[in-house]
Amino acid sequence: MQSKKLAGAKPPSTQKYLDIAGIRDDIVIMKDGSLRAVLLTSSLNFALKSEDEQNAVISNYVSFLNSFDFPLQIVIQSRKLNIDAYLEKLKTMEKEQTNELLRVQTREYRQFVEELLTMERIMAKRFYVVVPYSPFSDAQKGFFSRLSEALKAAAILRLTETKFQERRRELLGRVNLIATGLQSMGLNAIPLTTQSLIELYYNTYNPDVSEQERLAPIEKMRVE
Repeated sequence: MQSKKLAGAKPPSTQKYLDIAGIRDDIVIMKDGSLRAVLLTSSLNFALKSEDEQNAVISNYVSFLNSFDFPLQIVIQSRKLNIDAYLEKLKTMEKEQTNELLRVQTREYRQFVEELLTMERIMAKRFYVVVPYSPFSDAQKGFFSRLSEALKAAAILRLTETKFQERRRELLGRVNLIATGLQSMGLNAIPLTTQSLIELYYNTYNPDVSEQERLAPIEKMRVE
């Protein structure tokens, strides 16, 4: 009887084991009440730069690290490059091409790309910078003061709008500081929106499923 009951029991959701309580207004809310913003950044080829350019990049990077006093996380993700939409576009161009020679060249090029994908696992790299903000890291607060503010996930999601916006403004100030520092090194940084954040974490925790199933737009999602 006990084995049957266990066999029919509903397994706990993966979300139970994540540190994320929710995502709103382009901000990730953690279960401990802290917030996160994620920047998608460009990259540069350091090896192709001259010695003077390399020294300038290093100097700017040192200045960047000295410009803030909070922790920062740099994440590099390698994912299989998905060019299905590009291949479909080539098929459409091939069908609509009126010049026979161009139609043949388009078909041969499309076949070459398809064969290349079967032979090699082409990867795409993306670079992210995670900027945190924790209202509980104030060293001037006492232990019991910080403990009383450590809310559970359900309570955190019910933060008053005023308190959430205050914390969000503090975090966005840090985001602007980091974006400016990255720009000094020739890197562009774009904060991820709510939709982009959901897709990022969905793809991170479901790498196999995400290749087959695409998330619906956020306005069409139903969160229980």
